[in-house]
Amino acid sequence: MDTKVRWGVLATGGIAASFTADLLGLPDAEVAAVASRSEASARSFADRFGIERAYGSWAELAADEDVDVVYVATPHAAHREAAALCLKAGRAVLCEKPFTLNVREAEELVALARAQGRFLMEAMWMYCNPLIRRLTELVRDGAVGEVRTVHADFGLQGPFDASHRLLDPAQGGGALLDLGVYPVSFAQLLLGEPDGVQARARLSERGVDVNTGMLLSWENGAHALLSCSLEADTPLTAVVTGTEGRIEFPRGFFSPERFVLHREGRGPEEFTHGGGLRGMQYEAAEVMRCLRAGETESPLVPLDGTLAVMRTLDAVRGRVGVRYPGE
Repeated sequence: MDTKVRWGVLATGGIAASFTADLLGLPDAEVAAVASRSEASARSFADRFGIERAYGSWAELAADEDVDVVYVATPHAAHREAAALCLKAGRAVLCEKPFTLNVREAEELVALARAQGRFLMEAMWMYCNPLIRRLTELVRDGAVGEVRTVHADFGLQGPFDASHRLLDPAQGGGALLDLGVYPVSFAQLLLGEPDGVQARARLSERGVDVNTGMLLSWENGAHALLSCSLEADTPLTAVVTGTEGRIEFPRGFFSPERFVLHREGRGPEEFTHGGGLRGMQYEAAEVMRCLRAGETESPLVPLDGTLAVMRTLDAVRGRVGVRYPGE
């Protein structure tokens, strides 16, 4: 694939707009088409970003042979349907996080992509950030010794209107899937899938979690204390502590610009962002690298890791009593 990678954008909400804006900053990317269930919405989005083709149905975008990869940006509850439609039509897919509502749906998508030999990746942009990649190198190389604790949080103060998707069970609402996926993914990037999952939450009147605390544990004695909230503006920080030091991320750990390594007998070591790109451009660049290399999975965001995170999210929901329609 020597020419530009041609992207289709499926859905026209806020996250789709942010991703498209980042795509337009990549010289080897072309946003070729957009789709919505409303032709008027698709055309408005296309006019806003200078996109040539606008479709009033997902199927039309999936069938577009001049699209190499589709970015699925619908609410969570529609991820499986939209991604499967595109995979079956022969498109590569980058699907927003959380990957699906539950691990059963995630396993279906992964099996479909693997059976058809199509590229599929969860849009866990945090994993593609150069500082997060540097973190994993430092931990792997023993910079903090054996990891013993991970602390991370993601909370928004709100309040959100009662009709907001974050509070709607039919759209996979709740703090856990929208925000908690980041702390969980952060911990599992370093420690793998946990052996134990404990959780408590406050649920809304409609049955979605609005304030959730999690304790993940591993057989080697490590644990992660994680939280997410739709009611409180939490620090949005993360700390990784090991037997020989700790690594601290300031506010915005999921898209960091710096972190500090502390070790006994040494001064603090600051690591700063030097990747040259911004925001979601890193995940888009990784998708395009994979497509050009003929890879059907990304080593930075492997599908087995996505499934492991989904199993943990399912376990948390089971502990706190959140179920979505149709489950």
